[in-house]
Amino acid sequence: MSPETIYQSLYVQARGELKAELTRYLRTRRSRRRTPGTGQGRGQLHDMVLISERPAEINDRAIPGHWEGDLLLGGPYSQIATLVERVSRYAILVHLPTDRTAPTVAAALTRVVEDLPAHLMRSITWDQGKEMAGHANFTISTGVPVYFCDPGKPWQRGTNENTNRLLRDYFPKGHTDFRTITAQDLQAVAHELNNRPRKTLDYRTPAETYAELVALTP
Repeated sequence: MSPETIYQSLYVQARGELKAELTRYLRTRRSRRRTPGTGQGRGQLHDMVLISERPAEINDRAIPGHWEGDLLLGGPYSQIATLVERVSRYAILVHLPTDRTAPTVAAALTRVVEDLPAHLMRSITWDQGKEMAGHANFTISTGVPVYFCDPGKPWQRGTNENTNRLLRDYFPKGHTDFRTITAQDLQAVAHELNNRPRKTLDYRTPAETYAELVALTP
């Protein structure tokens, strides 16, 4: 475990009164961690923890509750967020009817976290899109760490990429205005997708697999 990972862990875990107590002893008095060497250039995100720092348990799918996420874009100002659980391939489609700014995306993802059992929301892996500029505050408020893929390497979150390709059957690229699609519409598509048998799951469905994970004792 690198020193940077230890620092990030402290910043994630230290919330509420504990965070305030620890902040008193920091030389900078900052409640957020700036990761050395990141966030310095224009358009880059601050405080990123890259996928190379992700725990091995995520990489080998040994423990459920680790998700991959991205935006699926329609026309101008038209988008949804997609989240896929790595073990079950269970997908959640997140309604973003107004915009994809960082505050909007963080608020929407926070609602998802609040609705899931804690043992099934352990981390999220995303690309380096500006919509995740609020990831540090999201992590502090929810306790869910966010890991970032290397630039230009979407295959590092291949489970999400595969799911997004399936979603294009429902939402063709360049021909979909997500502003006209309701949250209920998204739930119906997610239900159909999650009940499609998958070869990688021995032809069981993501919904069946995810239901078993929900029933596990944390």
